[in-house]
Amino acid sequence: MKVYYEQDASLEVLKDKKIAVLGFGSQGHAHALNLFESGMNVRVGLRKESTSWDKAIKAGLEVMEVSEAAAWGDIVMVLLPDQTQKKVYEESIQPGLKAGDTLAFGHGFNIHYKQIVPAADVNVMMVAPKSPGHLVRRTYLEGAGVPCLIAVEQDPSGNTKDLALAWAKGIGGTKAGVIETNFKNETETDLFGEQAVLCGGSAELVKAGFEVLTEAGYPAELAYFECLHELKLIVDLYYEGGLTRMNHSVSDTAEYGGMSRGPRIINEESKNAMRQILKEVQSGSFAKEFIEEYNSGQKEMDRLRKVNSEHPIEQVGAKLREMMSWLFKKNSKEEVGV
Repeated sequence: MKVYYEQDASLEVLKDKKIAVLGFGSQGHAHALNLFESGMNVRVGLRKESTSWDKAIKAGLEVMEVSEAAAWGDIVMVLLPDQTQKKVYEESIQPGLKAGDTLAFGHGFNIHYKQIVPAADVNVMMVAPKSPGHLVRRTYLEGAGVPCLIAVEQDPSGNTKDLALAWAKGIGGTKAGVIETNFKNETETDLFGEQAVLCGGSAELVKAGFEVLTEAGYPAELAYFECLHELKLIVDLYYEGGLTRMNHSVSDTAEYGGMSRGPRIINEESKNAMRQILKEVQSGSFAKEFIEEYNSGQKEMDRLRKVNSEHPIEQVGAKLREMMSWLFKKNSKEEVGV
């Protein structure tokens, strides 16, 4: 596997390009501002009524309506929610695309599952930072970057990989390392990771641990600290040096207890459930379910959000976090869209 760094990419291939970034949410604001500050000709595409319109202008960027920006740009980066991209593409992006233009994405969902099928004379690429957009922005301002994945799906112009590497460099990615993949592998591993480990598996593990302790009569506050609050400390150690660093840093009691008891929680039955989740991702059945859920009004999504927000760990956690003056109190979930 080849990893690309600063010397492997040149911003010159972007210098004469008109760059349209559609969306100004978590990823959109980071891509647009980083590229703009790297000297590129950038404009942001948004709905006129978007609450992000004034934010982008205040940040020093020129803003256009989505269809206008898509027609203006030589490279059109689509950083909108997965479930809205197809409609926006058909109504506002596709009509303005010309032969030789480049359609870009930060995630492969809509191309891989053929929600969007671009014309054969359009370049199609992906630049996917492996972090939230706010970290993409922060590390850039610090003179660093986050690792990125790039992929090329269509290359009628013959230089799409160079464009992808240049884009990654413009947002800071080549300082951390850029790996080439394809839309299929990025999409399927990303969805699996979210569902089985990062957002699904870890959240259910936290809630289950909290429930076991509180059902056994232990104070909810102690259960919160042990099963949720301290998880950040462990994840930070994973991030810094993998499982070995975590085990090296915790007590011998924690290390032995974790290694000897952990496999009783995550076992072959758990792995079989993960394998089924992966099959649903690979077959496209999850994508179909997700799109149908959005198109039918997101009733199940709303129900799940309500159940999650009403879990006792959320009620206890909200009170405990009020004691933690160092925490960022403002809701950090930025509007993502147009």
